[in-house]
Order: sequence, then C-alpha cells, then structure tokens
Amino acid sequence: MTHDKRTVRAWILYDFANSIYPAVVTTAVFPIFYRGTVVGGEGGLGELWWGWAVAVSALAVAFTAPFLGAIADRSGARKRFLAFYVAMCLIGVGLMTTLGPGMIVAGFLFFVIANVGFESANVFYNAYLPDIVPPERLGRTSGHGYSLGYLGSALGLILVLPFARAGGVEYVWLTVIAFFAVFSIPAFLFLPTKRKRAMGITQAAARGLADFKRITAEVWGYTNLRRFLFAYFFYIDGVLTIIVMAAIIAQGTFGFDQQQVIVLFLIVQFSALVGALVLARPTDTVGPKKVLTGVLFLWVVAGIAAYFVESSNVFYGLAVAAGFGLGSVQAASRALMASLIPDGREAELFGFYALCGRSSSVLGPVLFGGVTYLAGGNQRPGFLVLTALFLIGLILLQRVRDPKAPAAQRGTA
Repeated sequence: MTHDKRTVRAWILYDFANSIYPAVVTTAVFPIFYRGTVVGGEGGLGELWWGWAVAVSALAVAFTAPFLGAIADRSGARKRFLAFYVAMCLIGVGLMTTLGPGMIVAGFLFFVIANVGFESANVFYNAYLPDIVPPERLGRTSGHGYSLGYLGSALGLILVLPFARAGGVEYVWLTVIAFFAVFSIPAFLFLPTKRKRAMGITQAAARGLADFKRITAEVWGYTNLRRFLFAYFFYIDGVLTIIVMAAIIAQGTFGFDQQQVIVLFLIVQFSALVGALVLARPTDTVGPKKVLTGVLFLWVVAGIAAYFVESSNVFYGLAVAAGFGLGSVQAASRALMASLIPDGREAELFGFYALCGRSSSVLGPVLFGGVTYLAGGNQRPGFLVLTALFLIGLILLQRVRDPKAPAAQRGTA
C-alpha cells in the first residue's frame, strides 16, 4: 500500500478537478439547455429525451466497467485507462459547443460520449483509494475527497455563471474542459501504477473476458458485499436521478430560470461540502452504514415533503437539507465498498460497484421521464418514484454487516 501524503493529496485533488463536470453538465446547465433549447417544446418531451440520454450512458458504463476493471488489475494499466476516459469526457464536452436548436440526436450522442468518459474514469480513480490509505482512514479520505469536490463544483458554477447569464453557453463548456484538465494533472503525475505489469493489455483483455463469469460468481459468493450492492443499486439510483433531474425539476415545477438554478446549486454544493466534512469522521468511528441509514431516512422524508411543496422558498430549504447528505452518502458508500473488498481486487470489484450504480441509474431517469411524460409534463408523481427508491435501499441496507462499525453494533447478518 502506498501511503504518501503527496499521493493522497493528488487523489483528493482529482475529486476537485472532475467536480465541475457533474455540477455543470449533468446537473445545473446542460439539462436545461438540452430540454429548453435543443429539444424545445412542452409536455415532458425534454424530460423523456434527457432521461434516455442518462440511461444509455449509464448502461454503457455498467456493462463495461467490471471487464475493464479486471483488465486494469491484471495489466497494471489503471492510470492509462483513467487518462483515456478523462480525454473521452473532455472531447464529448467540447462537441457540445456545436449544439443548437433541433440538434436532438447530436446532443444526445455528445452527452453520452462525455458521460461514459466521466463515469468510467471514476471506476479507476475510486480503485486507488484502498491502495493509498490504511483501512482506518478510508472514510475520512473519501469524505475529504468529496468535500473538496463540492468546493470545486461551487467554484465551477461561479465561473460559468457570467457566461450562462450572457447566453454564451459555448463558453460554459470550454470552462468545464479547462478546469477539469488543469486540476487533474497532479493525479496523472503522482498516482502510482498499482503494481508491476503481470501481462499485456491484450492478454489481460482475453483473460478478463474468459473470467467474467467466474468473477460474477465470486462477487455473488461474498454475502455481505452482495447485500450491500443490492441496497446500493436502489438508493444510488435515487441519488443519481436527483442529480441529473434537479435542474429540470427546479425549472419545470418551481419556475426557476437558468441563473436561479445555478445559484440554487451553488447553495447545495456548499451544503454538501459541509455534510461531507461533518460526517467524514463519523464514517470511520461509528461506521458508514449508520451514516448512510441517517441520510437515506432524511431523503425519504424530504421526498414525501417535496410532493406537497408549492413554495420555491420551501423547495430551497429541502434542497439544502438534501444537499447536506449528498456528499456523505457517496463518500460513505465508497468507504463501505472499499472495506468489503479483498486485497488485490480493487479495480475489478469497484467495476462491479459501478455496474450496480450505473445499471440502476438507467431505471430512475427513465421512470421519472416516463411518468412525467404520461402525466402531461407534471413532475410531481416522479418525486414519489424517487422516494420509493430511497426507501427500498434503506430497508435493504439494514441487512448489511458493517466491518467498520464497533463490534457490538455489527450484528450477525
């Protein structure tokens, strides 16, 4: 295990670097631009196209991540895969500068390219975590990464706000590219090659394909890991659907314009930053399961409340409350997953982690978009769909034994 402060700082800084992409492209700016300018029209058609764009990119990541993770583990090519997918993400964002009204399919494809690059890169980035810090610091380091990431998201939103306000959306995408590229440089300089290459990439690919069925059976055999991934499948679907639909909800149900949406998400980013910092230490001391349980309960309550809320001011309050748990739920999930992985299987099993997260995230956006379309553009029934996902995940999570919880709290599950 590498435990070098410079390496850890470089790993954390990558969270800062890539954070501008989800803040701007998947959350605050591109969904509104795609729904309103590229697709146009009312009646839920924009939500439907956007939901499918998210779903297709999620499927692509879900079914390639475990295979590519196995190749990276065997060949020692983790950093090269990380670089390839970061470049793919930035190319997709660059292509967005060409979009205009009516370019529905092009916008769909460009987003899929960018999002597959972003999400696939995270598989290899996440897999570094158990290599660079000891088990007792997994939650803290993961939380610090997410907290700095939310600071990066906030800074990214501040940087693009003047361009969005002036209608220069192409400069928004160029800002995303520059920010991501510059601040990810330390990761490529200082993150280690995991181990000496045991085989070439081609040989590793052939071996990975042959072993895929065996790997699936092994993952199924880790009872506690399997239980966690089932719970994660549902609750992370709700999380990811909120992230990609929040701007459209703010605009469609509560009447926010683009500038108000960016300001809203600036507030949410700082709320998420505080939550990630405050709950980082409890993730190590009481265990990530308890942190996840509390946050998911909060979101079930917030989801039910959102169905009835009419006031935009109350919606602001709910968004801040939900944002407090956003960073911690992702950081605690990453820490719990890392604590369940046998040594030497990090990229491979984080690939399955991505498989569960990304395959599930097909469901939420499609359901939300479909329900909204069938309801004639009314988004409120979709709020209950998301609440149900959180509730199912919360219930299933209770069957997981947390290796990091105090012994008396672990139970016998």
